[in-house]
Amino acid sequence: MVVLRNADGAQSSGTILAGLAARTGSPDGILAADPSTTSADLDMAMKNPARQLRELLARPQMLVAPGAYDCITARMIEQAGFDAVYMTGAGTAATLGYPDYGLTTMTEMAGNAGRIADAVGVPVFADADTGFGNELNMTRTVREYERRGVAGMHIEDQAFPKKCGHLENKTVIDRAAFVNKIRAAAGARESADFLIIARTDSRASLGLDEAIGRVNDALEAGADMAFVEAAQNLDEVAEIPHRVHGPCLLNLVWKGKTPDVAFADAEAMGYRIAILPGMLFKAVMATCDRVLEETRRLGRHASPGLELTPQQSFNRVGATEWDEISRRYKVA
Repeated sequence: MVVLRNADGAQSSGTILAGLAARTGSPDGILAADPSTTSADLDMAMKNPARQLRELLARPQMLVAPGAYDCITARMIEQAGFDAVYMTGAGTAATLGYPDYGLTTMTEMAGNAGRIADAVGVPVFADADTGFGNELNMTRTVREYERRGVAGMHIEDQAFPKKCGHLENKTVIDRAAFVNKIRAAAGARESADFLIIARTDSRASLGLDEAIGRVNDALEAGADMAFVEAAQNLDEVAEIPHRVHGPCLLNLVWKGKTPDVAFADAEAMGYRIAILPGMLFKAVMATCDRVLEETRRLGRHASPGLELTPQQSFNRVGATEWDEISRRYKVA
């Protein structure tokens, strides 16, 4: 296989072969071959994102998906070697200047998910909040996400407007309404590969038994995976995959209600996906605070931390791909 590769590790992430390149470190940015690429890699690259995600989930190891809130963070996740990207709803809201209080619209969320999916070659699955209404809104939400190239979504049972699952005073709709919404989501997808993840926030107000009952009913209604939000201790974290009648997702929120769990331990418990929605969002805030404080203190441009030239910075977001198009088609 041939891919675009340059000195600082950038690649043509937007192409169908993105994410399969070796880190050759070619000093002159020429086309470099990856001898380790297999026919299976090529087959996966040619399939749709939802099929890619399904094949990743068919592996024995748990899938770890850090959260991206824009195309830059999505590309960083891919370039770091992760096999999938999760679009965080909290991060998406923050890019619009809002807290995670249910203030974003379906079109804003779907639009961001689509841009992220277009920017990387690994599958992207995304937060879809409550589906933004009843079964009609849920149907349109699935269609909008799927036609934008998103591989899957999670849908929660909070009452609208919803809020971050690790905040206080959440309310949920009744179980029947939630299950009916999941049934509508499953029926709306064009491809059976599109992943429907049923999330319940009912642990906080109704207890663990009710939360597990809800996701089990959702799995029977057509969901592919269960997401019990905000388990409150390690015993609960370990108990959930044993009582749920299907694969489970674990949400790891730093300083949230769920204790931190090593990936190997979560995998041993039986989880199939672990997401880290706020990791980069908070890391960027910390970096901005540090660099801005240092700039004020020094009275000059502080080091941003990465000693990249402008060209190297642009290479991280796909400049090599666009430069190759110019070389191929530019009139001499």
